[in-house]
Amino acid sequence: MGRLKMVGVLVVAVAAVAGGSVALGVLGTPSVASVDNHFAGISNQTTTVATDLTVSNPNPVGVQLGSVGLNYTISMNGVEIAQGDRQGIGLGTGNSTLQFTTEMQNDRIPPWWATHIDNGETTAVGIDATVTSSSLGGRSVSFSQERTIETDLISQFNSTETRPVEADQPLVSDPVLYINETRGTWDPENLTQSETPLDLAFDVYNPKPYPYTITKVGYTIRMNDVTVGEGETDRGYVLSPGKETTLEANTAIQNENLDRWWVTHLQRNQQTDLYIDFYLVLEGGGEQFRVDLDSIDYQQEIETDIFGTKTQYPTGDGTAGSPSDGSDSSTGDSMTATPTPTPTETETDGGLLGEGDTETDEGLLNGGETETETATETATPTETETDDDGLLG
Repeated sequence: MGRLKMVGVLVVAVAAVAGGSVALGVLGTPSVASVDNHFAGISNQTTTVATDLTVSNPNPVGVQLGSVGLNYTISMNGVEIAQGDRQGIGLGTGNSTLQFTTEMQNDRIPPWWATHIDNGETTAVGIDATVTSSSLGGRSVSFSQERTIETDLISQFNSTETRPVEADQPLVSDPVLYINETRGTWDPENLTQSETPLDLAFDVYNPKPYPYTITKVGYTIRMNDVTVGEGETDRGYVLSPGKETTLEANTAIQNENLDRWWVTHLQRNQQTDLYIDFYLVLEGGGEQFRVDLDSIDYQQEIETDIFGTKTQYPTGDGTAGSPSDGSDSSTGDSMTATPTPTPTETETDGGLLGEGDTETDEGLLNGGETETETATETATPTETETDDDGLLG
């Protein structure tokens, strides 16, 4: 009996000491040591974010912390994409790693995308976590982590390279046009959560002795084969012979399609191929025909590492996998856009020579070198001979 009383007194004493320590602030409050997130699954509607959160308990062995609560939020440019909380977590001494998952609704992607473009293709990924211990007087400690990701999706569209446009039509000699310059900019003034405007312009030179009428400029924007925008301009243009004309194509990404793109982006280990395809509808010589602008079709490869821990990714069946090379790309910029190099083409004079004339322009192939042409109103493609129509040969 005496022994039981002694044990009981000791228990009460320990409890009193612990309580006094809390009151005096002797016991330390648990803190968040680190937070690591990665994408662990994907469906058409949701994205699974897996989190490893390490909590550090500075208190000695034998101090029972009791119930610990955790609240955490993941946001991109202030748009909350995932949020969760856990209560009743028991911690030992030292570091304890808590593992849990959160479901993100994919419809959060369009509003985030609008902020990304509005911020000059820049996103701040924020992770906020708060740990609260009820047995330590309800004291809490917060942890914040932020990293910046940037893209450059369209700057490579800006080019002063002269490129021929071929119609591939019977009774029409190619090239039918030259594109001397292309330019592209986002239109932030008209940016909304439902649409991302993209203003494009082409300087087009007509090498023929007769005018063309352009009735339509059409485009299709695809991201990983998901069509995110398409349409045609209503404005017509007359291309005078031997003159340069600027064509404008006000295109747009329909943001409602971006949640479908997001699924493919994660399925491909956060990689995207961006394509913009263009075409013209021309009238000339009493004929109307469509011309695909293959020479200026735009392609850009985009790779992201949103959390800086791209060691796992969702595979095509929505389960977690690992990159084939097992690399961790957490260093350096987390989002990059790499232009696809344009192959050097050997140009032959097929359009400026008369119909059926297959002569190779020796001036462009002098000594095996390819010369860059610039077709403008005052400086037409450099050649050394003319054909019977007075056009450069």
